Amino acid sequence: MSSTTTAPALQSDDVAAIDELRDVYRRLKSELSKIIVGQEQVIEQLAICLFGRGHALLMGVPGLAKTLLVSRIAETMSLSFSRIQFTPDLMPMDITGTDILQETLDRRREFEFVKGPVFANIVLADEINRAPSKTQAAMLEAMQEHRVTVVGRPYPLEPPFFVLATQNPVEQEGTYPLPEAQLDRFMFLINVDYPSRAEELEIARTTTGGTVPRLDHIVDAASVIKFQELVRRVPVPQHIYEFSVDLVRRTRPKLQESPEWLKPLVSWGAGPRAVQYMILGAKSRAALTGSYMVRLEDIMAVAEPVLTHRVLTTFNAESEGITSNDIIDRLVKELNDEQVR
Repeated sequence: MSSTTTAPALQSDDVAAIDELRDVYRRLKSELSKIIVGQEQVIEQLAICLFGRGHALLMGVPGLAKTLLVSRIAETMSLSFSRIQFTPDLMPMDITGTDILQETLDRRREFEFVKGPVFANIVLADEINRAPSKTQAAMLEAMQEHRVTVVGRPYPLEPPFFVLATQNPVEQEGTYPLPEAQLDRFMFLINVDYPSRAEELEIARTTTGGTVPRLDHIVDAASVIKFQELVRRVPVPQHIYEFSVDLVRRTRPKLQESPEWLKPLVSWGAGPRAVQYMILGAKSRAALTGSYMVRLEDIMAVAEPVLTHRVLTTFNAESEGITSNDIIDRLVKELNDEQVR
């Protein structure tokens, strides 16, 4: 490993802004706890993606409050929210909108563009893998370009724009697996797991009576954009850049620096976008926790959600019950041990 070069210090205004963002994040978690029981790690990873200006793919069985969580995050941030239920017959115009022939006051007929549900600050794409390829392609353009194209005309999406997609890992019949190019556009793959016994008891007590409490508005769209720009300015030491690059390069089985044990287990490793998202995710996490510089613990915290869907395992790995998470955990541990030595 190279020497730990110190990153330039933040300006005083940015230091104050990071303190403000940390307080906003604490209030956000406090508000969400009025309705959402547990899921602290999921909330943290969603916040990292939002303030890091990235999209997230949530993986979990039905009934784990994914839709509720996303809609309540939009409520606390005073952001517009829309939910799109993806189905095999969903067409691109169903999400982007389309031109409608209208009659004007002077009795002329003109086409008027009617916006689809993708025109929102936070878009929940429920069971995104149930839509055919052409609909996924329209969603991919919105995610990557922050615009949609209808009848050859581009329509920009108003920032902040954040896509949260869900996949059901159980029922796969009649689905269209997401292509790697689209998976790579998601900053994080967030695994939503079952609650603990204590959390499930709390869910039973708090969600089966009374009315659902309304949440306070913590920030607005302009503040979110301001914090997104702040995250980009968080300093990163040189050794953090090198750790990220070395970790991603070791996931590629054809490279010399890839360990021998990995080569029969991985068919395809992560690309350069993984490095970008690891750095942005670490910057966002550092700012949310009130740190004025990215630390190694920030990189290690975001490594798994960034790399899980970008490391494709072989049949040998699947037959041995080895997942991409197992491979990433081992790579992170080995690389960290090398740095310590």
